[in-house]
Amino acid sequence: MKKVLKFSVVVIIIAFIGIQFINRPVKITTTEIMPGHITKVMSVPSNVENILKRSCYDCHSDHTVWPWYSNVAPVSWLVADDVIRGRKKMNFSQWDKISASKREARLNEICEQVNSGEMPLEKYLYIHTDAKLSQADKDILCQWIEIELKKLEEDDEDN
Repeated sequence: MKKVLKFSVVVIIIAFIGIQFINRPVKITTTEIMPGHITKVMSVPSNVENILKRSCYDCHSDHTVWPWYSNVAPVSWLVADDVIRGRKKMNFSQWDKISASKREARLNEICEQVNSGEMPLEKYLYIHTDAKLSQADKDILCQWIEIELKKLEEDDEDN
């Protein structure tokens, strides 16, 4: 029985070490704010930008801060998948690449999802407790979104 247990532990350790070299995710990140970034395309007050950085950017921008555990498989695969899916849904770093109608939809979704507690994801908040949004944070975001939606509406009327 002891031999089987020792053998099993050795096999698990070897497998764990082996998967560290398989299918390592590509982790793209930048500190540079490009011209297409939401803060360059729209008027984003510093308090809103701080909330977005703290609670949204890791998954919804090219400014992801990759924590140490994002280098350890299989967790690295899960983290990279979340970032890929988040950026695909909405990427604040490439805000200029989406149409005005999609921007409007995304802004509405932000307010809806933060108010319903869908965002940030619960699994993200387990480790990133500072990303949790207070009611004041949600109010700030939604008030800003309301102002920006009015601007978009006025732009549509002018065109």
